[in-house]
Amino acid sequence: MKRPRVVIAGAGFGGLTCARGLKYKPVDVTLVDRNNYHLFTPLLYQVASALLDPGEIARPVRQLIRPLANADFRQASITGVDLDGHQLITDHGAIAYEYLVLATGAQSDYFGNSSLAEHTLGLKDLDEGLAIRNHILSQFEASRWTDDPKQRRAMLTFIVVGGGPTGVEMAGATSELIRLVLRKDYRDLDINEVRVVLIEAAPHVLVQFVPSLREAALHSLRRKGIEVMLETKVEAVTDSAVKLAGGEEINARTVIWTAGVKASALAQATGVPLVRQSRIKVEPSMQIRGHPEVFVIGDLAGATDGGAPLPMLIPVAMQQGRYVAKAIRDALADREPRPFEYRDPGIMATIGRNSAVAQLGSVHLSGFPGWVFWLAVHLVNVVSFRSRVVVLVNWAWEYIFYDRPVRLIVRART
Repeated sequence: MKRPRVVIAGAGFGGLTCARGLKYKPVDVTLVDRNNYHLFTPLLYQVASALLDPGEIARPVRQLIRPLANADFRQASITGVDLDGHQLITDHGAIAYEYLVLATGAQSDYFGNSSLAEHTLGLKDLDEGLAIRNHILSQFEASRWTDDPKQRRAMLTFIVVGGGPTGVEMAGATSELIRLVLRKDYRDLDINEVRVVLIEAAPHVLVQFVPSLREAALHSLRRKGIEVMLETKVEAVTDSAVKLAGGEEINARTVIWTAGVKASALAQATGVPLVRQSRIKVEPSMQIRGHPEVFVIGDLAGATDGGAPLPMLIPVAMQQGRYVAKAIRDALADREPRPFEYRDPGIMATIGRNSAVAQLGSVHLSGFPGWVFWLAVHLVNVVSFRSRVVVLVNWAWEYIFYDRPVRLIVRART
């Protein structure tokens, strides 16, 4: 008797967790992703800020699924879904399924502003992290060739748009890269010409956190020399300046965009109803209405908790991945799945050396205790034991010697 095929679109946290939940079950699992690696996204900003190598936060999918005897991987770009024909459509052809799990994550949202899409650097995938690292280091090299103070200041102005965890972490890491490391590499560098600016449209950074932690984070950012502009909206970006809604312009050659995310393009391609942030509308069982064999998880799923949309966070994706694996097992046994229930483990963000904030229910940590907790949680969750060892060594080296080991400008030839 032929075993049912479960096709999982996306090898991120949700997709891999779901595949692992189907280990030893009487199904054949096929993971499909445009990349051949799984990325530990919480540390992507450390690749962008020259602290970690890509191989330290990413692992080949085929290596990760070796223990899963019933799982295989196919590298392909997913272009759509034939819901009636039970096929996932890719650039290499269609893949038939009995059960489908859509877990392709999110992409940057520029809110229809073409200048943001064209002139800013995103931070959602490994190639974008490497592009930011190359760009920051290249700006310092280029700044040594100009005698024009205005042009040099523009080269040495680094703007991060978005005061959420990713933006705060990127701004803090960029400031420390410059003030603790690059100022030693560039002996003639006038640190007063360097600016790191964090722009946030809301009245606070880290709006998801309680007020005391927001204030602690803001104080830490400013203590690290970062200019924080609150209640400030970016109207347009050119190749040499950022135009703010109030009419002010900041001359800058580097703008990193972390201010908006939406579901990946697959959501639109499915042709099913969408909700906020272009996420797919799902039933409480994470299924698409009218297609009980199709599940949606992670950032792609427009799931709610008490009427409020669930956040685009890794714990949500992993819990949904485990839930859908169990739901498929229940379906094989002709049992109806129970509604998905999310258990919030808390949120955290680091601002850099000795400074982080963590909100774990009624427990709130900031400063050095929050930083130690952040380090421990992220180290435990890095993708492999080897990566944990290398990451720990790099963190220790940076902490003791104030050095970033990966200050390389590397561009792949195509």
